[in-house]
Amino acid sequence: MTKERLIVETNTTPALPRFVKLRHDKGRDRWIMLAPERILTPDPIAVEVLNLCDGVKTVGEISGHLAEIYNAPTEVIEKDIKTMLQDLADKGFLIS
Repeated sequence: MTKERLIVETNTTPALPRFVKLRHDKGRDRWIMLAPERILTPDPIAVEVLNLCDGVKTVGEISGHLAEIYNAPTEVIEKDIKTMLQDLADKGFLIS
């Protein structure tokens, strides 16, 4: 059985699967995403986005929140977030 590809849209409610953990590595003072036999080191902005991916907030809500914080156009932020989250979804690091 083939798993259907998640397409990240404005109304998608992204979340990390149970087997993916977002943790702060105190020894190296950086954030890491841990998954079975894989590790990613997201940049600080990606960490902000990932901390908001709770399976309840939509991509649109996350974008709006970050647009207020960074005083930036929501459309630009949403486009960047969708690109980042789609890449993570394609690699198996994100569900909805």
